[in-house]
Amino acid sequence: MSTRYPFTAVVGMDDLRLALLLNAVSPAVGGVLVRGEKGTAKSTAVRALAELLPEVAVVAGCRFSCDPASPDPGCPDGPHGNAPGSSRPARMVELPVGASEDRLVGALDIEKALAEGVKAFEPGLLAAAHRGILYVDEVNLLSDHLIDHLLDAAAMGASHVEREGVSVRHAARFLLVGTMNPEEGELRPQLLDRFGLTVEVAASRDPEQRVEVVRRRLAFEDDPAAFAARWADEETALRERIVAARELLSRVTLGDAVLLQIAATCAAFEVDGMRADIVMARTATALAAWAGRTEVTSEDVRQAALLALPHRRRRSPFDAPGLDEDKLDETLERFKGDEPDGDPEPDGPGDGGPGGGGPDGGGIPPQGEGPDGPAPESAEAPESAPAPQSAPQGSGAGERGAVKAGEPFRTKVLSVPGLGEGAAGRRSRARTEHGRTTGSTRPRGALTKLHLAATVRAAAPHQRARGRSGPGLVVRRDDLRQATREGREGNLVLFAVDASGSMAARQRMSAVKGAVLSLLLDAYQRRDKVGLVTFRGRDAEVALPPTSSVDAAAARLEKLPTGGRTPLSAGLLKAHDVLRVERLRDPSRRPLLVVVTDGRATGGGDPVALAARAARLHAAEGTASVVVDCETGPVRLGLAGALARELGGTAVTLDELRADSIAGLVRDVQAAGQTTQTAWRAA
Repeated sequence: MSTRYPFTAVVGMDDLRLALLLNAVSPAVGGVLVRGEKGTAKSTAVRALAELLPEVAVVAGCRFSCDPASPDPGCPDGPHGNAPGSSRPARMVELPVGASEDRLVGALDIEKALAEGVKAFEPGLLAAAHRGILYVDEVNLLSDHLIDHLLDAAAMGASHVEREGVSVRHAARFLLVGTMNPEEGELRPQLLDRFGLTVEVAASRDPEQRVEVVRRRLAFEDDPAAFAARWADEETALRERIVAARELLSRVTLGDAVLLQIAATCAAFEVDGMRADIVMARTATALAAWAGRTEVTSEDVRQAALLALPHRRRRSPFDAPGLDEDKLDETLERFKGDEPDGDPEPDGPGDGGPGGGGPDGGGIPPQGEGPDGPAPESAEAPESAPAPQSAPQGSGAGERGAVKAGEPFRTKVLSVPGLGEGAAGRRSRARTEHGRTTGSTRPRGALTKLHLAATVRAAAPHQRARGRSGPGLVVRRDDLRQATREGREGNLVLFAVDASGSMAARQRMSAVKGAVLSLLLDAYQRRDKVGLVTFRGRDAEVALPPTSSVDAAAARLEKLPTGGRTPLSAGLLKAHDVLRVERLRDPSRRPLLVVVTDGRATGGGDPVALAARAARLHAAEGTASVVVDCETGPVRLGLAGALARELGGTAVTLDELRADSIAGLVRDVQAAGQTTQTAWRAA
């Protein structure tokens, strides 16, 4: 068994360590979401927490970790009766981003269920995580169907597995901990709200602390066992303090005055629902127990708000999580009642208490007096952030600064024609593991989705030859049929945005940015990857390589300047290069090219002919495309529509893009190559 990095050796990141410890004291807090840049010891700290949790009493031989004091009456391995108990360390189960549904919830042997009537169930990760930690690294990249199962288990404390009338249920109560890099995309709001607390982490910019980070990490890698032994006393003391806080938790009093502060704070910050109030109450109670007190104070409420509310304040995927601390202090002061008697300060190392206390009163373990010297900020050296991309050279005269985007709106659905097999999402039709059943096929591997009618039809003609004598159906492996299903996939939506001087005329760019922002919001909701190519002056640039982070695309769009000529062909060629590379990286994800332009092309010898040639490259490869026509005014040349025909796609105006517009919009991008192309070439 590999040695984990000690929790007490992870230094800095006080909020992260406090949030993890509060969940260790009171799992009812609801877990932790850790947001931060890469290389900041997020995973290291989470994995180290498992070593601090007290042992768990379980029924001997139970695969579902039933508590011998109160076993689950519906346990698939039960009933347990007076089965003997045993103790084992608390588990930390890791859920891989690419895990299958059966790996998460467990699998039923359909063949045995049909032929023998036996409920043969192999538990999944939810069963293994019961009464422990379920850890999801890169939780924001988790597939939708896995997120749905997590939401169900988190809400009900149980997992249900259904396969063609065969049903298994088992308890699944766990501490959910997720880590994510916001640059790679955001979480669905439903899952975001399931995390009790959220923490933002970042690497220190202090050179001395960074040196200590590297020194400790190298020492651990050279001899993990010796490094862990040097921190054994601190780990033991912290473990004992967690046990003491757990025992004290039931005696902590949550007064009416404190409850009023919690309710007033949640109301002041306009959080949705009542979960925030409950999480704040549990967090404040855990803070008091961690500090060795039996009454909750206003400072506990303040600390609980800073941990429980920031991620619940977001109103759109483009809003950064955060909390106005001045407003928080004002609300707490306004509804402040009588403080409970006693020392409000937590017991820390200076008071002789176990574990340690931080300067903020949170009782965080000491990090500056460990066996390896001064405290680093994290246990892994962070990687440097990518340098911002430079503006294109030769932008030309008349360049203007960035204009603010207009108000976003709900757009009509743009989708790729045909039937894909890409990553699960909500945009285009695709063959998926989930969705409506459209047919059946012979299973290539393990049977996961049984098509019952097709299986019966395959087995029925052979019943006499197989010697059937009873009412049951004699089913063989060759009779089983896998259901084929149709659902929705996520696509790669690549925006090619014209930022030339013609687009800046008559303040059109604000409306154009608002439209692109609306399409980005739609891409977020439909689980797409997005990319951004811009063109102006003499060249085009990749403002944002394809990513799952639509808020990163929105940030680049907001800062986009305008001006200069219109190198339309350069923009289309740059988009072609991006799509060619992405086809090699992810061939199953189908692209949708969205060109935002008025259709004009300037610069070079014959810019219109060059743009037409570049557009036909996309059409030849079958790239689905749509042109958002930004031309305005009483006289319109129709150049964007002609460009759409060259691309083999369709054109829509800004007004037609709105979901509530009267003008109709073809939902699937259809090939439009039969129409004449001479008008645009002659323009």
